[in-house]
Amino acid sequence: MLDRALKGKKLYIRLTIKGALCLLFCVLAVALPQIAHAVGGAAAGTKYMPMYLPVLLAGCVLGWRWGLITGLLSPIFSYGFTILAFGNAMPALSRLPQMVAELSINGLITGLWANKIAKSPVFAFPAVISAQLSGRAVYVLSNLISGRAFGDLLASMTESLPGLYIQAALAPLLVIIFALAVKYEQKT
Repeated sequence: MLDRALKGKKLYIRLTIKGALCLLFCVLAVALPQIAHAVGGAAAGTKYMPMYLPVLLAGCVLGWRWGLITGLLSPIFSYGFTILAFGNAMPALSRLPQMVAELSINGLITGLWANKIAKSPVFAFPAVISAQLSGRAVYVLSNLISGRAFGDLLASMTESLPGLYIQAALAPLLVIIFALAVKYEQKT
């Protein structure tokens, strides 16, 4: 979506802006879980999945390449930051590969919708839902391959439903607000 606003700008300017926004989304993906855990306790991360929101937004706004990069780097940055700052890694090392896979798919899929979202921001709704379904499928598959018990996996999936519902509504609304702000800025 941001490509339209940056059309005509030099390559290094486009890359700088997109890189800075990617970094911002990665920082948000590290910070939001910390806030959720501080406010809602340890279970808030699994229940609300706050790391996922910035990744979904990155794909919608920046496109598939940057969405994929954000999804790939966010859990790795979070793991590194939390183990260094707190001595307790989030996500846990045992969950890190599955989260990297799922979040990468989330960023990729929403990013594949970016051109449609640029034309009409309401396409952010199907973009986010399709990304969530694809990401969850990858999450299930990667967990089953790694040997996680199906009952534990099902309980985890059920517990995360509130976060999925919130993101399915909130992420597209934020994309629409962002699109309106970009449109307004271009007029002035």
